[in-house]
Amino acid sequence: MLSADEVAKLVSEVTERVIMRVGSPSDDPAAGPPRTLGETLDETLWWEQERLREQDPNDEETLADKQFYADLHRQLQHANALEQRRLLQQIVHRYTHEIAGNFSPTVYKLAAKVAPPMLSALLTGLSPRRLFGREAIPRLDQHVIIEGEVDNLERLRERGTLVVTPTHSSNLDSLLIGFAVHELGLPPLTYGAGLSLFRNPIVGKFMHNLGAYTVDRRKRDPLYKQTLKAFASVSLEFGQDNLFFPGGSRSRSGAIERGLKKGLLGCSVSAYRNNLMRGKPNPDIYVVPCTISYPLVLEASTLIEDWLAEVGKSRYIIVDDEFSRWERWLDFLRGMFALDLKIHIRFGRAMDPFGNPVDAAGTSLDPKGRPISARGYFEVDGEVVEDPARDAEYTRELERRILAEFSRQNVIHPTHVLAFACFELLRRAQPEFDLYRLLSSIGAGRSEQSLALPEVEEEIELLLEELERRFAAGQIRLSSVVTEAITNDDVAVLLRAALRSFGTYHPKPVVERRGVRLHVCDAKLLFYYRNRLDGYALRDAPALASFTGPGGARHV
Repeated sequence: MLSADEVAKLVSEVTERVIMRVGSPSDDPAAGPPRTLGETLDETLWWEQERLREQDPNDEETLADKQFYADLHRQLQHANALEQRRLLQQIVHRYTHEIAGNFSPTVYKLAAKVAPPMLSALLTGLSPRRLFGREAIPRLDQHVIIEGEVDNLERLRERGTLVVTPTHSSNLDSLLIGFAVHELGLPPLTYGAGLSLFRNPIVGKFMHNLGAYTVDRRKRDPLYKQTLKAFASVSLEFGQDNLFFPGGSRSRSGAIERGLKKGLLGCSVSAYRNNLMRGKPNPDIYVVPCTISYPLVLEASTLIEDWLAEVGKSRYIIVDDEFSRWERWLDFLRGMFALDLKIHIRFGRAMDPFGNPVDAAGTSLDPKGRPISARGYFEVDGEVVEDPARDAEYTRELERRILAEFSRQNVIHPTHVLAFACFELLRRAQPEFDLYRLLSSIGAGRSEQSLALPEVEEEIELLLEELERRFAAGQIRLSSVVTEAITNDDVAVLLRAALRSFGTYHPKPVVERRGVRLHVCDAKLLFYYRNRLDGYALRDAPALASFTGPGGARHV
């Protein structure tokens, strides 16, 4: 991680770079003409005043911001060009300081030593007395499986800078990636975490000290977004390994990402280009896609409700979900450990900023596996040149390659299989219903829908046959229980595991067996877990998670 002096230099570099960009053509080829200093300041003032109107008027931070922008408004009315530049510098410097983390190696080492056994103890319901006694504490690594192409990560890091790009289902993701990185013997990653995490009563006090920098999604000022992007790019240029959640935020629908935030991804391209232009040693940037696959998701109920809600169109920040409540953490995590459920963190093949795979030595490879020069993507007549339109196209290709890797590295659990089978049986029984009518017909304000157990077992058998073919083709990954069910031709083992999981954490079971029938007790959660298999065209099912009606394909 960066030292305090290096962080100060980073803040200074970000501030200078953003100010230089104001009045210059945008990196976005679709952007209009550049704004003047005065227009930029007016725009920032308007956006920030709008934000502050929605905040608690008695909050200390809100009061300080109001005072700052009131002073800025007063000075701006009579400011000349030189004074406008000074005001702009104040704003950008304020933004950058707010974003910057406060990493402490001491705190990180303590957390790395204490957090895994502490979390393991909580997961298994150990009392504090047992935790600090002599009883053996279950190891977290017995329940978090770290797999995939991990052998070359340390070697690649020695040759350049890593950008780990995971799927994003839960606020637990960043904590689990931090654990995985530590287990692999790699230094901590820098990553952007939402402001709600820093204010979370459970983990907020540790976020800055564990490598995170602040992302305040309430701020819609384009200058703030430009500062965030510059911060990510400069940190890469400083050689700081990064964690980007390229989907931008947690998947509301339960599906893996189908589109990524290209502004953030573009930082990999721009950082590599700038490294080359400045002749930096070890200039390479390596993008490492990663999937995090849960059999159960802590915040599933809140996320799917928000995805489906009409008001979800404008609701981007969730601050009151299960992640913020201790008792829900304990219910979730104890259930995970009690049933010996596994969370899979799977690293895909590393690639260069253009989406080409790289070998163990960090050399870019073409589709036929032949070495190619990554530098050549930026060269014109032998010189590395800046070309925003060209680089935007490179970013789109990188997005496509990451999404393909997400799909291949997606690990399927029994809960996903059972949910998909049940939901598709219900959908095919009522083909005239749209998604919302279908969900409202399943156990909402009326008797619960149920399915005959033999019918579900037959559907699962057919689904497993298709999953086996896709797994053999390298198109998807399967958990050990799903693999066991396929290998032994034993649907019952999968069904038992899924029903136990669905009955252990959520307020009511998602699916429950009563005699020879399966009752759907929560249609929305059934849909949520079904969506982890969305988009694979299994059983000729449509891609419902890309539905664009009310509450369509959105993330939070």
